[in-house]
Amino acid sequence: MGINDWPEDQRPRERLIKFGAAALSDAELLAVFLRVGVKGKSAVDLGRDMLSQFGSLTCLFAASIKDFSGMHGLGNAKYAQLHAVLELAKRAISEELRTTAALSSPETVKNYLQLLIGNKPYESFAVLFLDIKNHLITTEELFRGTLNHASVYPREVVKAALHHNAASIILAHNHPSGSCDPSQADIFLTKTLKQALALVDIRVLDHFIIANPHVYSFAEHGQI
Repeated sequence: MGINDWPEDQRPRERLIKFGAAALSDAELLAVFLRVGVKGKSAVDLGRDMLSQFGSLTCLFAASIKDFSGMHGLGNAKYAQLHAVLELAKRAISEELRTTAALSSPETVKNYLQLLIGNKPYESFAVLFLDIKNHLITTEELFRGTLNHASVYPREVVKAALHHNAASIILAHNHPSGSCDPSQADIFLTKTLKQALALVDIRVLDHFIIANPHVYSFAEHGQI
């Protein structure tokens, strides 16, 4: 039975319009994105199959085009559409951070970073450069590494911060392994960067570790 044959109050699109997107399950949200299913399966069924195949939304978003398009009912067009939606979400949050002080909206910063680096299969080290009002100037991925390591050079971080005339910065890196607990190396690096940037009068406001769906904030744990 296709979704159009379902009672109206059970159809994902109608439920989204009536109750908001947050009321829908992951599979239902994917169904709205997919619009149609495949022979013998509704869009909701296909959404469930996608989650089962990839294990989670995080893994689905990080899937290569080959793996994504290899699943029956998907293809290059759906892959492109999905990543266009993700990029629009990142840009929308980035726009918000350009007009809102980062410290006044930590959840927005977390959401932005989860979209920015949370789905990467390698360790990525990114920096948010902020102006005197803590508004976002720009974001850069300064370093990238392997599954569990990225080499970070304080000199390059200081150089980039000066280049963007930043008054403060927010550090962020991901843990593709899935644990957002900081290592001793993470703690030492944070202290080193804070000291190096203080020499040029640039503050480190926070350091986030992203391991979707979890986020660790050094500031929230009194480590900044």
